[in-house]
Amino acid sequence: MSNNRLLADISKFCDEVVKEFDEIPEVRQSDLLKLTQYIRSKFDNDEIPKLIVICTHNSRRSHLGQVWLSVAMRYFDLPNVQTFSGGTEATAFNKRAVEALQNVGFEITDTGQDSSNPTYFIKWDQKTPAYQAFSKKYDSSPNPREGFAAIMVCSEADQGCPVVTGADFRIFLPYEDPKALDGTESETVKYAERCRQIAREMLFVASKIYA
Repeated sequence: MSNNRLLADISKFCDEVVKEFDEIPEVRQSDLLKLTQYIRSKFDNDEIPKLIVICTHNSRRSHLGQVWLSVAMRYFDLPNVQTFSGGTEATAFNKRAVEALQNVGFEITDTGQDSSNPTYFIKWDQKTPAYQAFSKKYDSSPNPREGFAAIMVCSEADQGCPVVTGADFRIFLPYEDPKALDGTESETVKYAERCRQIAREMLFVASKIYA
């Protein structure tokens, strides 16, 4: 089911990953379907779903989650969905997570501004302008302040942020942090593994919206 709007390597990667849905445990699928139902309810009410993926530092998992949600919606030719990411604090979009995305076909450039918290332009769609990505708090611009889903992807953020002001839906979808392997010979493999897992699950969410 290649999507001719996606960059070729990303479309091919998605074609492979959608064949892996049976690797997602049933309990996890049940949780993911709650997000599917939220998105569908927004579509049914003629609203644009707004989704913020949140982890503690907005450096790895939240960026991967946001990017793959956007790709998943494009892959299945779904209506407009606005995706965002944020943290309970701002740090920097980790270069290893950036490289994991580049390795599957994303076109990513560094603006060269603010080396402590660089801004990247990420492109996955042949017709849509590149997305501007940098680390930020979940309630910082350009993120919405109300009427959004808060997707918590790490336990620290979920525990440290018991109330996400403005969210009309909240879900806990934790992912193991690849940071644990930083500086080791296994870091590239671990980041690729996490990137693929998040891609698989976001594609699963999108695939079920009108299934």
